[in-house]
Amino acid sequence: MSDTLTSQPLFREDPYLREAPARVIGHTAEGGIVLDRSIFYPTGGGQPGDSGVLVWDKAEMPIATTVKGEGEAIVLVPAEPLPLPDAGTHLVQHLDWERRHRHMRVHTALHLLSVVIPLPVTGGSISASKGRLDFDMPEAPQNHDLIEEALHLLVERDLPVSETWVTDEVLDATPELVKTMSVKPPRGTGRVRLVRIGKSGDQVDLQPCGGTHVARTGEIGAIRLGKIEKKGRQNRRVSVLLDD
Repeated sequence: MSDTLTSQPLFREDPYLREAPARVIGHTAEGGIVLDRSIFYPTGGGQPGDSGVLVWDKAEMPIATTVKGEGEAIVLVPAEPLPLPDAGTHLVQHLDWERRHRHMRVHTALHLLSVVIPLPVTGGSISASKGRLDFDMPEAPQNHDLIEEALHLLVERDLPVSETWVTDEVLDATPELVKTMSVKPPRGTGRVRLVRIGKSGDQVDLQPCGGTHVARTGEIGAIRLGKIEKKGRQNRRVSVLLDD
């Protein structure tokens, strides 16, 4: 596959887009499909790649996951070894919305977790039922219930979630915005996307992130704090679980 292929990331323009037309612009050697515009989010930043279905003519193809390809290409990975749609084929992409929306809820909840536990983050992951962050935390906190209550209060405040963009130079000048020690903010275009929770004097969080999020914290819904596990001498793993 040529590294000149570029997929327009529709999921970034509208994370609530559930279906959209697109055109096949290439295939990968591994059997992946590259579209000119994608509502499917590619695996990255701890968030899994999206799944769904492609439909064209009288055919359809289930998509198991989505990954980043060469350059700006977004690669859709078929769930079955079926014949691929030819380059130039016009089709409609249908997102597995329920799974994606749960990823969005969990991802925003993890940003809130990094607010109530203001320690450096050493790792993290997201699934459709729960998420976790690993913190540089030598001693386990004794206030499990207080942390959970603080999370609930931030959800109930129904704070708006928005994005803004800054240059690489601005981010370099404000390193405190980067909470993750192991995952570096996505760079390469000269600017970095920041996700903001709250606004004006009511802002509670601002950090680099390339993932998808709900529009307001109230949309996260019912959550609970999971176990706090020891993962090495300096690390503690803290989980957040969706209750519905």
